[in-house]
Amino acid sequence: MTFCRTLLYLLLAGTITRAPAANAAGIVVHDARNRDVAVNDIARTVAIGGAITEILYALGLESRLVGVDTTSLYPAAALHDKPNVGYMRQISAEGVLGLNPTLILAIQGSGPRETMDLLDTAKVPLVLVPETFSEDGLIEKIRLVGHAMGVDARAECLSTAVSADLAELRALRAKVTKPVRVMFVMSLQNGRAMVAGHKTAADEIIQLAGAANAVDDYDGYKIIGDEAIVAAKPDVVLSIERGKDSLQADAVYTHPGFALTPVAANKSFVTMDGLYLLGFGPRTAAAARDLSVKLYPALADGAFTSALSAANCRQ
Repeated sequence: MTFCRTLLYLLLAGTITRAPAANAAGIVVHDARNRDVAVNDIARTVAIGGAITEILYALGLESRLVGVDTTSLYPAAALHDKPNVGYMRQISAEGVLGLNPTLILAIQGSGPRETMDLLDTAKVPLVLVPETFSEDGLIEKIRLVGHAMGVDARAECLSTAVSADLAELRALRAKVTKPVRVMFVMSLQNGRAMVAGHKTAADEIIQLAGAANAVDDYDGYKIIGDEAIVAAKPDVVLSIERGKDSLQADAVYTHPGFALTPVAANKSFVTMDGLYLLGFGPRTAAAARDLSVKLYPALADGAFTSALSAANCRQ
């Protein structure tokens, strides 16, 4: 804490020098806090949130990045080449400010609050990027990040490609005649499942894939018991790959609750890369397409090729 206060004092006093300005265009960004943030220098940008990092790379702005967080897993070069400021919900102010940033782009929900307040006080422009799990929210995220970096034309190029993918996804989704019931399980803790309700990335990606969330009576994530699992009647369990901590199919099929559902009877377990599935970045439509094909194999022949593969929005 003493180091943090000292760092803040030095920043406020102007003792720590800043890099020369780059693209100092006097841009104003209206962010998730309902504030107007003036951005004059993007030379040393820190990205907190995997989707933000992915967007910046897609826009050809990786040279402006001086730091990323641990959720910035795509492209792989991000964490390999850039300093790591920690997990987005456990960011330390000294880790960010020590990189002498001229701009901080942080996804809504980054924290802890004390850190975000300190970053605000340090007078470094902090843009909190809205995290709205919807098609419109995804497009707005791309445009806001592009605007903050002064590359609106590139952001419009990327938005157009993503919008095309979302349109193709809607056409694919229209072929689903009987939505399967999917339960997203983040983890099994002492035999109890932590599952996703409404207003979550998991809920939205399930719907984008043409399925129905088997959990429909609460928002956010919640730990539920065996009776609730049985009552939800999931057809499929969906989870994310987390290395050695990944949920395993056998653990689901032998679970007392899931054993009494179609999940165990049909051996229906799907796991995908976490950032790809839940990140709500440029690849989200492709992730929903891949999930849809896993849920409905008959759709494989009609699955689309992402417009992102042909788009060049980096210049």
